[in-house]
Amino acid sequence: MKLVVRVKLLPTPSQASALEATLRACNEAANWLSYRAFEHGRTSRSALQVLAYAGLKARGLSAQPSLHVLRKVADAYATLKANLRAGNLGRRGSRRYTKATGKPVVFRPGAAQPFDDRCLSWQLDKRTVSIWTTAGRMKGVTFTGQAEQLATLAAYRKGESELVHVDGAWYLHAVCEIPEVDVNRTPDGFVGVDLGIVNIATTSTGTRHSGRRLNRRREADRMLRTKLQKKGTKSAKRRARRHAGKEARRARDVNHKISKCIVAEAERTGRGIALEDLSGIRERVRLRKPQRVALHSWSFHQLSTFIAYKAKRAGVPVVYVDPAYTSQECSQCHHIDRRNRPSRAVFACRACGFVEHADLNSSHNIAARGWWLWVCGAESQAPALTLTA
Repeated sequence: MKLVVRVKLLPTPSQASALEATLRACNEAANWLSYRAFEHGRTSRSALQVLAYAGLKARGLSAQPSLHVLRKVADAYATLKANLRAGNLGRRGSRRYTKATGKPVVFRPGAAQPFDDRCLSWQLDKRTVSIWTTAGRMKGVTFTGQAEQLATLAAYRKGESELVHVDGAWYLHAVCEIPEVDVNRTPDGFVGVDLGIVNIATTSTGTRHSGRRLNRRREADRMLRTKLQKKGTKSAKRRARRHAGKEARRARDVNHKISKCIVAEAERTGRGIALEDLSGIRERVRLRKPQRVALHSWSFHQLSTFIAYKAKRAGVPVVYVDPAYTSQECSQCHHIDRRNRPSRAVFACRACGFVEHADLNSSHNIAARGWWLWVCGAESQAPALTLTA
C-alpha cells in the first residue's frame, strides 16, 4: 500500500528564495499550458506533450520538470472530467457546471510541484536533500520530521515527492510503498461504528468518542472569524490568517486519534470493522439553515478514510453497509419504527420495550449488517463432496 510521509524542510533564506522562484516558474508554466490545452481542447498527456513540450523548455524548465508540469495539467483536467461525470459540480447547464467548464484550470503560484529521483535525491543519513531549481541544482537543504516518519521514509520510500509551500513553511511529501499485511479472513465478528456529530464515533463495544469539545471549539472559531471579518482592520486580517486552517487541523488530529483507537480494538479482539456508506449524504439530506453548517463541517469521510488505511496496515477487514434505518431499527427484535426514537439520544423499541442509547443501538445494527455482508461475500469453507456411483 502507498503511504505519504511529510517532512519539513529547513532552508536558508537564499535556499528558500530559490525554492519559491522554482515553484512560481513551474506554476506559471502550468497556467500557460492549461490555457493552451483549454483553447485547443487537448488535455491528455500525449496530446499536451506534442502541443507544448518545446514551449515549456523554452520557458526555462529542463526536461523532467517540463514532463511533470505536463502531467500535472493533464491530471487536473482528468480530475475535472471525473467530477463532472460524477455530478459533483452540478448538472449540465447549471451555473456551477458552466463556471467549471467555461475557463481553464488555474494553478496557484505556490501550488505543489512533483519531483522524481532525477530532480530530487535524498541523503537520509545527513538529513539533507538535493533538489533541482530554476537557478541550478541546490544541495544541502536540511529536513526534519518525527522519528517514526523518518524510519518509514528510510525503509520504504519509492516514487515521486512533492514540494509544498504552506504558510511560509516548506514541506516534502514523499510516497512510500509499505508491504501489505494479510487480511484476517476469519474475523470473530465485526465492530460496528456509528458516525455522528454529537458523538463523532460510537462503537458496538460501548465506546463513545464525544464531539462536544470539538464542536464547541469549532463554534468558537466560527464566531471569531465572523468577528474579525466584520472588523476588517489590518490587525484583524493578520489574526484571521494565523487562525486559517486551525479548525481543519484540529479535526484531523482528533480523527487520527479516534481511528487509531478503533483499529487497535478490532485488531486486539480479532474482529473486522463495519462502517456506514455515507457517500452523497450532503446532497441527499435537506436541513434548515442553522443545521447546514454542522453537517458541512462534519468530517466523516476523513475519519472513514483514516480507519480504512489504518485497518489495511493492520490486516483488519473493513466492510461498508447500507445506513438506511440503522437509527430506527431495534438491535434486539429488528422492529423498525420512527417512533422508536423519542429523543436524539434515547432508543426505545415500541415492539419489545428494549431501551438503549440511540448511537449504541445503531452501532449494533451496523455490526450485524457488516457480519452478514461478510458472510454472504465470503468463500465457502466446506470441503468438496466426492460423489460415487
